[in-house]
Amino acid sequence: GRWMVRLKGSHYGVRDYEIFLPHGKGEAGDEAAERGFLLRYLKATIYNLLSAFSAGEVVLYYGEDDPGAESLAQELPECFMREKGLGKVRHIARRIYGDFCFRTAPMREYQAVPDTEKAEQIRCGGTAETETAETLSALLKRRIPMAEMKNCVGIDIGGSDIKLAVSAGGKLLYTREYDWNPASSPTAEGIIEPVLDLLREAQDRLVRMGGEIQAVGISFPDIVIDDEIVGGETPKTKGMRDNPDLDYETEFMKLRNLRESVLPLCAPGASVRITNDGNMAAFTAAMEMAVCDNDSGLSGGIIAHTLGTDLGTGWLKEDCTIPAIPLEMYDLLLDLGDLPSASLPPEDLRSIRNENSGMPGVRRYLGQAAAYRLAWKLDAQLLKDYVKEEGGVLRIPTEPADLRKPCLEHLMQCAADNEKAGEIFRQIGRNLAMVACEMNWIFGTTPPARFLFGRFTKSRRCFELIREGFEAAYGEFLRSRKGQAEKGSALEEEGAIQLVAADESMANTPLMCQLAESKGVTVAQFGQAVGAIYYALDE
Repeated sequence: GRWMVRLKGSHYGVRDYEIFLPHGKGEAGDEAAERGFLLRYLKATIYNLLSAFSAGEVVLYYGEDDPGAESLAQELPECFMREKGLGKVRHIARRIYGDFCFRTAPMREYQAVPDTEKAEQIRCGGTAETETAETLSALLKRRIPMAEMKNCVGIDIGGSDIKLAVSAGGKLLYTREYDWNPASSPTAEGIIEPVLDLLREAQDRLVRMGGEIQAVGISFPDIVIDDEIVGGETPKTKGMRDNPDLDYETEFMKLRNLRESVLPLCAPGASVRITNDGNMAAFTAAMEMAVCDNDSGLSGGIIAHTLGTDLGTGWLKEDCTIPAIPLEMYDLLLDLGDLPSASLPPEDLRSIRNENSGMPGVRRYLGQAAAYRLAWKLDAQLLKDYVKEEGGVLRIPTEPADLRKPCLEHLMQCAADNEKAGEIFRQIGRNLAMVACEMNWIFGTTPPARFLFGRFTKSRRCFELIREGFEAAYGEFLRSRKGQAEKGSALEEEGAIQLVAADESMANTPLMCQLAESKGVTVAQFGQAVGAIYYALDE
């Protein structure tokens, strides 16, 4: 039967999604199992929409012709209030909008939103420029002379390290990498202070040169809207959430106001800008393309992914704005099977359950967690000397030495001549294609290119394997979709997505060219930190 989900949010207006529930074979005795599957399907569908957009209000219109539809629909609001994993999107909605309401109604009460009331354009925040008819390329290129006149700091905050880039008068002074494990910190100070320490280091160096910090751009792995960190449900804050000696909302407010902590280290009037790491990747890719006057490549904007500790996703629109939505693709629920793996605790590297939600999700299919899980599944010997089992839980140890990055580097090196290791990255590419398919449904139309940043692109071989898997899986999806499409429909015209590595070949801006020429570092490593410098230089 036909169901509808309506999302309402002040950042984008009203968005409606049509859902068609699958029907079982109806064999005797299967009713309970079928109902359980439909409930999981509906929870995953609504959760994915909220992971992308969030909402102050959700309305689920159920099909009245479906047996048991009303009781099934009425169970869902309670699930989102009661279940810990589903509660993640509820908490985020309340931090963004101040409230969260979920109600149900029969389809006879559904009325399409008039075009005059429907907000097709998502309100944007972050890099908003003044209204102009200029192309995205022209808007971005205006930042290059600004970098030549100021002392700037770019910070790329990840799950296992922080990367710093400092420039003065258009010259890249130095880069620095600081290893850390934010998830182990029981307080906000444990996350904020390492960032401030790196800024103090940059400040001291600039002061010795007779200058001061005039612009700071920060890439932060959480939901960021209008330079405020508003998510609070990522693995990075797990230690804070699990700390019984503090009120999490009060503690998280300190992290939310990171910009206010940074300002005292800067010159009066300094620009301090913060955005999500995925958005920073999209901005950085667009910035480098703009220098080449690649307006055709920027048509429709840019979508980028960061692939390292987790999957980050970002979207820079044609008017140089970033949608003011969560865009948390790493936490989508795409798997309702593999019950043996789903039965394992999220802390176990063999599990498909995300650590922050406790539910099967993308985080365990992409990023380093996926590499570990797939390595164990394909050839456990690939993880020899990198795993430890305690109480039946298999982990990559973080103490006394953190083996997460060394283990991933080992797997990436093995991919050069080990077929099982190579299959890890080919499968990650296939999984990324499934995320692209889900994004097509959620957003309608998306730019035709995906730019891939992060540790996985350091190895050309690994990227080629990821692209191979991506193109094969997405090609299958397109062929299936076009076979179902009506002749002349938009669906029939849907084209392939190109996966592009953000490596040294993308070094075009003056600062990125200097990074590419630096010894001992790569664009894949520090590209977003350099991009953060340009990001801070808005007008």
